[in-house]
Amino acid sequence: MALILNLNNIVFVLTMKDCIDVVEKAFAELSNGSAYLPMRIGISPPEGVALYMPAYLKEMDAMACKVVSVYNDNPSKFKIPRTIGKIILQDPHSGNILAIMDGGYIAAVRTGAASAVASRLLARKDAGQTVGIFGAGIQGKTQLWGMSEVRNLSKAYIYDVSHEAAEKFATNMSKMLNIVVEVATEPDTLTECDIICTATSSKKPLFDGTKIKPGTHINGIGSHSPSTRELDSTVVKRSKFVGDNKEVCFKEAGDIIIPIQEGVIGYEHFYAELGEIITGKKAGRVNDKEITIFKANGLAIQDVATAKLVYDLALEKGIGTRIDI
Repeated sequence: MALILNLNNIVFVLTMKDCIDVVEKAFAELSNGSAYLPMRIGISPPEGVALYMPAYLKEMDAMACKVVSVYNDNPSKFKIPRTIGKIILQDPHSGNILAIMDGGYIAAVRTGAASAVASRLLARKDAGQTVGIFGAGIQGKTQLWGMSEVRNLSKAYIYDVSHEAAEKFATNMSKMLNIVVEVATEPDTLTECDIICTATSSKKPLFDGTKIKPGTHINGIGSHSPSTRELDSTVVKRSKFVGDNKEVCFKEAGDIIIPIQEGVIGYEHFYAELGEIITGKKAGRVNDKEITIFKANGLAIQDVATAKLVYDLALEKGIGTRIDI
């Protein structure tokens, strides 16, 4: 019997605090060699693309595959989202399917959780910090949620090309987190923040890297192709660069690929994987003047760890629908 968990089930059981904990453990496993993480593979029918992201976490006893499809015409043709994700959770010992669950909300929360882990290790520890969020979508919301769990925030700023979306974001997140969230009318407003999170679909840099002040931490979340980036070469060169996975960054992350192609930096500019800092193999922030960047591409280990957490909590609370496949 497989457990079917829909969006409402997952929202009911999944908290950012719990997700941060399991995502950190997953990155530690990756660094310590107890995680199996193949590169994601894709199929490209004429109308879109389907991606398959499997992973196995030995210490967490979790194995799953996330299936993500991106079909640009879905909203107009079928009245469904452009991007759809589902996660198939398996028993690592028998291979049997334990659960099938919605993957969209899990992807958003686990992405915010990864940035939270990175920010806890790389951002300054000053009290009353400010956060700037680029992108008023679900990823931007979970970025701010994650930051609120690891830092004592005094204020947040949101910038989006849609002023209406930014206004809605500010209203909702102010109520949710009980902090002041202000709409920024210009991108440069966010360069004064202590922590910056970029969660957009932009294909070009969002701000001038010369304006970033010493001590800033940046979480780069969007831009997942070699030819697109949210961060310019200047700020990348000025920073200590940490990625979720070195191999993936050099294959998919334009934020570091393009500066290398331009000759601004070399491959050695990649300082560490997040797991190496979690496990103490490399130091995180060493002073309050460093500019640090965490580049997230999104790894299946995050989905697997979070899916296992959701499954365990669903069993504990007795929610979901069981079906015989």
